[in-house]
Amino acid sequence: MKTFTHCMVLLLCASFNLLQAQEELQLTEKDSLVKSSWMFGLGYNIVDDSGDVFHELFSFGKQWNALAYPSRISIGRYFKSGIGLEAIGSYNKYKVGKFIDGRTNLEETDYYGLDARLTYDLNKLIGETGWFDPYVGVGAGYTEANNESRATYNAVVGFRTWFSDRIGLDFSSSGKWAANNDNATNHLQHAAGIVYQFGIEKGLSKKGEAKLALIEEMAEKRQKEQDSIASVQREKEQAALAARLAKERKEASLAAAEKAKIDAKKQREMSIKNEIDALGLAYFDLNSSYLNTNSKKVLDGLALVLQKHPELELEISSYTDSRGTSKYNNWLSERRVARTKEYLVKKGVDVSRLETEAYGETNLLNECDDNTYCEEEKHQENRRSEFVITKF
Repeated sequence: MKTFTHCMVLLLCASFNLLQAQEELQLTEKDSLVKSSWMFGLGYNIVDDSGDVFHELFSFGKQWNALAYPSRISIGRYFKSGIGLEAIGSYNKYKVGKFIDGRTNLEETDYYGLDARLTYDLNKLIGETGWFDPYVGVGAGYTEANNESRATYNAVVGFRTWFSDRIGLDFSSSGKWAANNDNATNHLQHAAGIVYQFGIEKGLSKKGEAKLALIEEMAEKRQKEQDSIASVQREKEQAALAARLAKERKEASLAAAEKAKIDAKKQREMSIKNEIDALGLAYFDLNSSYLNTNSKKVLDGLALVLQKHPELELEISSYTDSRGTSKYNNWLSERRVARTKEYLVKKGVDVSRLETEAYGETNLLNECDDNTYCEEEKHQENRRSEFVITKF
């Protein structure tokens, strides 16, 4: 018994430690990343159309063309696979004095670009960071620049940095190669702006997946320990249940026997009551307390019932009709109840089993009171002795 107690204590301690560790390893917002979304962008674009492509890339004053207000808009859909599809519209101006297509620009002209591109998130290869999002891509577009229209093949490299799941900054550089105009030069277009994600679907990062696997492993261990404790507890509960069921069966059996006994008693009492009710009442002639032949037959039957059931006790109550004074009727009902009782005693009924009450003209069974005329048959109904069982 002592060894079992020690084992239970160790299991409880281990379970507490596992539970505490699991609480410390809860998944948080930092363990999830945006896996797919829609993305809207607004920002600036800078065009380098000097004609030398990659020569003097950072010649800001001589070769870069930019506007003071946002001039680039984009909308894109990005998928769990890392693939993104994006449509971009941009506007710019070639300034006077800038180096355009290999010569100094002498007239300000408009730049229009409409591009579509396919990108790939490099985090799928180098590991997700959650805040730094480099990408590469290819695409095609249409550009109207320096009074020359051209279709272009594009390549892009860039990155996004995120302040939250929805807001971030986007920086990119695109090379655009003219496809169908020998007079148009290839050029570079740089972009910087703010991006907003919506329609977001999130998932766990690799770190989050590892944490989830560890939490599940710890939960499995804790469950095994709890199952071991539960098994012991279950055995105790089963033993207690078996004892309780045995007790309930015994109590149910006793209750059923008691109910059967009560039902039998009620049935017996109802049978005796019906037997007495079937005899009817003992009626009297007008102004008489003597029992007539019919009344004696009723009392003879009642005496037999009382002899058959020696435990019965009765209350005999006698009444008059409404004719005559109340005083007279009270005296007459007392005479009637006394003669009823005497007759039963003469038939062998113990006097201790009989109680009597005289009610005079009260408790009439019909409407035949002092103010109502009735035939003799109606008055006869009220001249009676009644019998009520007081004890079975």
